[in-house]
Amino acid sequence: MIQLILTLALAQPPIVQPGAPGEPSKVISPEQARDLSRVQYVGADIKFMQGMIGHHTQAIEMTNLLATRTDSADMKKLAKRIELSQVDEIKMMQEWLRQRGQQVPAGNEHHTHGAALMPGMLTEAEMRQLATVRGKAFDTRFLESMIKHHQGALTMVKELFETPETAQDSTIFAFASDVESDQSAEIARMAGMLKELK
Repeated sequence: MIQLILTLALAQPPIVQPGAPGEPSKVISPEQARDLSRVQYVGADIKFMQGMIGHHTQAIEMTNLLATRTDSADMKKLAKRIELSQVDEIKMMQEWLRQRGQQVPAGNEHHTHGAALMPGMLTEAEMRQLATVRGKAFDTRFLESMIKHHQGALTMVKELFETPETAQDSTIFAFASDVESDQSAEIARMAGMLKELK
């Protein structure tokens, strides 16, 4: 009896590793838990960060058009908010890639002929069309385009979270979660502005 009590007292509680979103949790050994303390990134994490740099760069190009094409103070405030947040996020992503010895895209690779566009990004033709209109017509097209652009970013986050072993790095998890919440809120705000215009 004493032996059983000692054995139970010395027994380690199970170590449970939470699963990724939509994945079940699992019991792991102490050795596996020690390995988890050195959380690594995977190829899909790198691709997400590199792709999001180009995605954010195009959003900034879109907001730059507002300076000469809108008379709306609300549109200019929206553009400034988008620009400031995305410029900071680009710097963070570039630094994250640099620290890990990964290729740091300049951000304008989407201009390369034949380059694959990230979800929600405008084609060169759509960007040219956006640059040809002014006033209320511009505001309407800008909001429609930026909503589509933000929805594409949400698709990228969803794909990241659905890929096994991704977003284990705390920086990536926090950033992707912020993109999801911030851009969802901006989509709702822009949808309201678009409704007022129409």
